[in-house]
Order: sequence, then structure tokens, then C-alpha cells
Amino acid sequence: MNKPTILAVEDDAAIRSLISTTLKTHDYNYLTARDGRSALLEASSHNPDIILLDLGLPDMDGVDIIQAIRQWSGVPIIVISARSEDTDKIKAMDAGADDYLTKPFSVEELLARLRVTQRRLAAQQGAAHETSVFVNGQLKIDYAAGCVYLNDQELHLTPIEYKLLCLLAKHVGKVLTHSYITDSIWGNHVDNDVASLRVFMATLRKKIERDPNSPQYIQTHIGVGYRMLRVE
Repeated sequence: MNKPTILAVEDDAAIRSLISTTLKTHDYNYLTARDGRSALLEASSHNPDIILLDLGLPDMDGVDIIQAIRQWSGVPIIVISARSEDTDKIKAMDAGADDYLTKPFSVEELLARLRVTQRRLAAQQGAAHETSVFVNGQLKIDYAAGCVYLNDQELHLTPIEYKLLCLLAKHVGKVLTHSYITDSIWGNHVDNDVASLRVFMATLRKKIERDPNSPQYIQTHIGVGYRMLRVE
């Protein structure tokens, strides 16, 4: 797998240097920016494969940068921020971020998030050639037939469970917030709430997970949302 080009946006010189050294040591191509204006310029000029973005920049809020980039690019954005409150994470994810790391973070965790994002990019590129069937481990979704199989056995899902599974599969590897999921499934419906989502997610897990208490396919991000994991 070719190493992608990473744009690291961080105003703290020490952290920017740490990220740069880490990327260089592991043979990534990289660019850096220390504020919002230069980040947008680098992103539009060099079209990076992944963006590492600090939310607390001196001239612009990171959420505004995410929203600006999302107007013209779907590039994966991993937020790196000292903001640990769930509301900050949710704002970033709803604006279009794909993942987040909370400072302080380890080099190993940063590299792991990059590898996950690389695998998702590779899977998306491969999906262009097989749009009618989704395969993840022993889980298979036949979109044309509207059927789901686990270990080659057909599962009987309710319409809501099927829509939930397809939505997570479409964004495999990416954290989807509660509000994004409920808006996608119910829109402005009266049942558009997190409590209903948790009930349907629990019933879906019972059908696709060997052990719902130790999920293999659907990961909970407490206070934020859910992510479908890529299973080898």
C-alpha cells in the first residue's frame, strides 16, 4: 500500500514537530500548516489524502475549517484536539470529521488511526468495482436483493435494522454521530431520538454479533455515536 500524503494542521510548534518527525520516520509524505488560512491553502493546492487537524487554531475554529473543506472535498479528516468534551467531538464529527484523537496522545495511537483511515480509503476505492455487494469479514450485504448474510446464513432484519446496517456499511471505519444516524434513518420523524436508536442498535447487534457485549462489527463511541469496524 502506497503511503498517503498527510496534511498536519497544528499551531503548537512542539506538537507539530512531533507529528512531522513521526510521519517522516514512518515514510509518509507530509505537509504542515500552523493556522486555518494556510491549512485551507495547502488543502486546496496539494489535495492531501488525509488531514490531521487541531481544532484550536489562532485564526479560525477547526470546525469552520472542516465545514469549508467539506464544501469541495471528501478527504478524511482526523481531529487532534485538547478538547475532550463530548460536545466538541460531536460538533467536529457533525461538521464532517472522520475520527478524533484527544491530546495528549501516543505516537502509536496516531499511527494506528492513520492505518485505519488508509484501509478505509483502500476499501472505498475497491468498492467502486463491486457496488452491489458489501463484504466485511463473514458479514455480506446484497444490496440488489436486499438480503444480509452472516456465515453464509441469511439474517432476517427489520426494515430499520437493514437501513442502519447499510448506513454503517456505507461509512465503514468512520464514526457516525447519533444525530447523523437518526437524521439519515428517520429524518424529522417523531421517533428521531437517541433512545430509539439504542434499542434498534441492540436488536441489530444480537443478530450480527457473536457476543453483543464484545462486538466485532459495530463499535460504540460513548456519547458520540457508532462505527462499523473493518473485519479482515
